[in-house]
Amino acid sequence: MNTAISQEILDTVFDEVTRQVTESLAGIRLYRTNTAPSGELYTVYAAFQRGFTSSLSLCAEVSVFTRLTQNVMQDLRVTPQDVEDFTKEYFNVLCGHVASRLFQLTKVPSRFGIPSFHRGIYQPENYQNQFTINYTSDKNEGLRLTHHSPLTELK
Repeated sequence: MNTAISQEILDTVFDEVTRQVTESLAGIRLYRTNTAPSGELYTVYAAFQRGFTSSLSLCAEVSVFTRLTQNVMQDLRVTPQDVEDFTKEYFNVLCGHVASRLFQLTKVPSRFGIPSFHRGIYQPENYQNQFTINYTSDKNEGLRLTHHSPLTELK
């Protein structure tokens, strides 16, 4: 993926899609910041299965994913399983929008795998962080979107 499209364009696409999808699906506004999320964290992760060889993860304070679930369900009473399920579905939608935007730019068809949900910070094996985008929500909650690229083999 790195050779097909510049990091600057990827950053713009990821940022625009993340903010638009988060606000339209959950009513949560995101603002770029230099501060990483802290406290109790969850991470949702998905890898490209076709088209590109990279992946995305979104690590956020538990309160963000809880609020996202409450807003989508329109109910303040949510279970940890609800939070996991709705977070994965939200990230699936976000990744779908990313794949669509990247196709518009590159004409390379791609597909993300099914998102996985992790407690804490998740770092996929055999991948390195290419770049991150930090956000704060309209309720001052922290999030970090990370683009991962495969580790290069030493010869």
